[in-house]
Amino acid sequence: MDTQTDSKIDTRTDSKIRLLLRILRNPIVNLLVFYYLMSKARDIGFAHLLSPEIAPNQVQSLIGGVLIVANLLLVYFSWGHFVERRRISELALPPLGREIGIGLLLGFGLMTTCVLIAIAFGVYRIEGLNWQNLVAGVTGFVLLVPISEELIFRGVVFRILEGVFGGWLALALSSVVFGLIHMGNEGESLAGIAGIVCVYGPMLAAPYMLTRHMWVGFGLHAAWNYTMGKVYSVNISGAEAEGLFKASLTGPELLTGGSAGMEGSLIGIVVGITFTVVTLILAVRRGTIVPPSWKHKAGSGVR
Repeated sequence: MDTQTDSKIDTRTDSKIRLLLRILRNPIVNLLVFYYLMSKARDIGFAHLLSPEIAPNQVQSLIGGVLIVANLLLVYFSWGHFVERRRISELALPPLGREIGIGLLLGFGLMTTCVLIAIAFGVYRIEGLNWQNLVAGVTGFVLLVPISEELIFRGVVFRILEGVFGGWLALALSSVVFGLIHMGNEGESLAGIAGIVCVYGPMLAAPYMLTRHMWVGFGLHAAWNYTMGKVYSVNISGAEAEGLFKASLTGPELLTGGSAGMEGSLIGIVVGITFTVVTLILAVRRGTIVPPSWKHKAGSGVR
């Protein structure tokens, strides 16, 4: 009798779990809940591990940043494995070193290209050096921001939208979300937000669409931000930065980006769009653009 009762209870419990998983796998529910969990994990970690009171020096800040990133990856893999029931192929280990290296070179090269163009136009001037800022700039915050944003906005928002609407529409929608999130940044301008939506959101999603991995995006995002703020002392999304070069970015706002910095300038926009277009052309030729779910056919899809 007890065995039969226990069996019925187990059956009802299993049914409830299966129902809950079906609800959580709905794309809209999946997107909202997964986004919330990842954002909450980042914000709690930031508040408890990277505040000036808890991490007053660079070493403690770096340790805190590593711990937060590790926790974010744990949440990401756990959700993918237990809820989505899928292989986390976008974070496959074999291409990690090579693709992160490519991303770092791209981020440094693209921002350096922007600065060289600004020098040619006479709006960026180097006035001295601050060598100590180059090393001091490597903090937990610098590590956390690009990795957490890539996991949340490309790994969660773009990937889930892509599975429903296909690559092109997901590119547009996720870039809008990415831009709106930056509206709260102090010093950010309308031009900067427009640049993030139309240029830098697509610029960061394009490598994922090409490689089907997130590693290039991690490296690109980190090197772009670090090179911009900690090397060339250019505002990052409206936030003032002091880096290796004592420099001034003055002149027409069209070329300087105003308070938004290089990301709000015509220079940054042209460089970003050029990179994005080239990357997406390569993705089309490689056949890695995901079609909308209603166009999926047996045996078709991304190679």
